[in-house]
Amino acid sequence: MNAPSPHAAATRRMPAGSYYDPALDTDVIKLLPADWRVSAEDVALATVLGSCVAACMYDPLAKVGGMNHFMLPDAAPGDGSARYGAHAMELLINGMLKQGAARARLQAKVFGGGNVLPGMTLDPIGTRNANFVLEYLNAERIPVQAQDLGGVQPRKVVFFVRTGRTLVKRLPAAGEIARIERDYRSRLAQTPVAGSVELF
Repeated sequence: MNAPSPHAAATRRMPAGSYYDPALDTDVIKLLPADWRVSAEDVALATVLGSCVAACMYDPLAKVGGMNHFMLPDAAPGDGSARYGAHAMELLINGMLKQGAARARLQAKVFGGGNVLPGMTLDPIGTRNANFVLEYLNAERIPVQAQDLGGVQPRKVVFFVRTGRTLVKRLPAAGEIARIERDYRSRLAQTPVAGSVELF
């Protein structure tokens, strides 16, 4: 019987929802709404965004990177869920520092904030999320190296944590993502959520 390959062994240690992408030749960890992750390993982080925003952050010297995925800019008092922008950003930055990144070297790339929900023309959530993340990073003096925000299309984002390389694919249809986001907002109005919420 053949011994398992080193890649197979590494794949078994990966978190639930992760997979090996042969086209990218790397392990990929999938983030869901209210998720965040920091790593110094040779992996990529991926997520799909509608009106949500993902901040990708990295330290090019320490080769540490991370991503969050938040859905709303403002939290209710006492709600520290990572589904809200301010808390999701704090978790990401603190996670980076714990992994050996230096705050002065942090760089960011931000994506999402598409206005994919029909009928939301007055102060749409995608625009609010996009404005929030740019204002937050400006206040924290973390430079934004790249951004793809706004519009009406959903996006898939793949972020390579050790290099900061990012791939963005604009998806052609927002129907399913818009439905998922509407359902999620309905649940938010009824019950508080702590931790990750599986939507995709």
